[in-house]
Amino acid sequence: MSAPRKTVVVTGLDVTTAYGRGEDALWTGLGSGVPAFRAVDRFGTGRGRTNVAATLPGDPDLETELTAVVTNACDQAGLSETDRARTPLLLARHADGAVARLDVADQEHRPISLTARTVAAATGLFGPARTYTNACVAGTTAVIEGIMRIAAGEADRVVVAAGYLVDPDNFALFSAGRALAADGLLRPFSDKRQGLLLGDGVGAVVLESAESAERRSATVRAVLAGWGMAGDAFHVCQPHPRGEGMARAIESALRRAEWAPSDLGYVNCHGTGTKHNDASESAALHASALDDVPVSSTKSMHGHTLEASGLVELAVTILTLRHGRLPLNANYLGEDPECALRLVLDRDEKPTTDRALSLNAAFGGANAVLAVSAP
Repeated sequence: MSAPRKTVVVTGLDVTTAYGRGEDALWTGLGSGVPAFRAVDRFGTGRGRTNVAATLPGDPDLETELTAVVTNACDQAGLSETDRARTPLLLARHADGAVARLDVADQEHRPISLTARTVAAATGLFGPARTYTNACVAGTTAVIEGIMRIAAGEADRVVVAAGYLVDPDNFALFSAGRALAADGLLRPFSDKRQGLLLGDGVGAVVLESAESAERRSATVRAVLAGWGMAGDAFHVCQPHPRGEGMARAIESALRRAEWAPSDLGYVNCHGTGTKHNDASESAALHASALDDVPVSSTKSMHGHTLEASGLVELAVTILTLRHGRLPLNANYLGEDPECALRLVLDRDEKPTTDRALSLNAAFGGANAVLAVSAP
């Protein structure tokens, strides 16, 4: 008989977005109802579909920002130097366009895994580390691997981090593909939505078994009760129009958590504000019997943080359960019949339960879901 799977909890959390550094800045920004989008000033956007993104001031450095959030999350979890030396780092990040433009010989000395090794060394974490680059599910995939390692007893503790800072290459790519919202606002699930807007996002969480947290008398921030992953195998860019892969991922997460749809008080959706994604995700929610559960996409406030989406939106979900207030689905202009959901449009709405899902999807038909509950 196999040993029972361990309960996985979050004991440390830090996050940076265009609202500022730290979870308080993010929560205050979301509560304000004012999106963080502004004119981009770290590179030229003159030929773009828009000049807007959700960015921090100046030109921050990704390794510096990742090192800060990992350090802060470990400090919040109360990890000693010995604890950190035994804890692996799982990292999600976007490829560096500047490296791709180097000579092949120089590229060999700048592998994408170098960031994880550098951050692990700077923060005293165990190495070698692992790097995830699977687009907008990268952060969630890294969290899921951490959950699996701990639940199976392979590790007591894992640190997961992710980061994306708005860059000229991706800005130009999404603009050329007419995916950016020309009106300068990201309007998930809304009539007259025009597309996505990019955003800075960096986050880190400390995951550990409930037994390990109890032994250390650590404060538990949230419980990761389940997860699900599934692929559409439909199109290289477009999701399945009926949301079949996302529906399977949702149902898998609920099954692992042993929850019914009626147990949920909130769903943090992927919600990119694009025509195909929002309709597909809506179809998945209907297929999963989540028609009456309050949902929102906080990308409408902090932008689409690509590979960091899973960490930023996990942080939002944890903060939602802690503070007992649902974040807005902002910039809404009215119902699209293909997206008839129970959207959060009132800043004072509260969740009816302390259980939630966080959804992410990516090009290639990848779908990933986390089931999160209050401790």
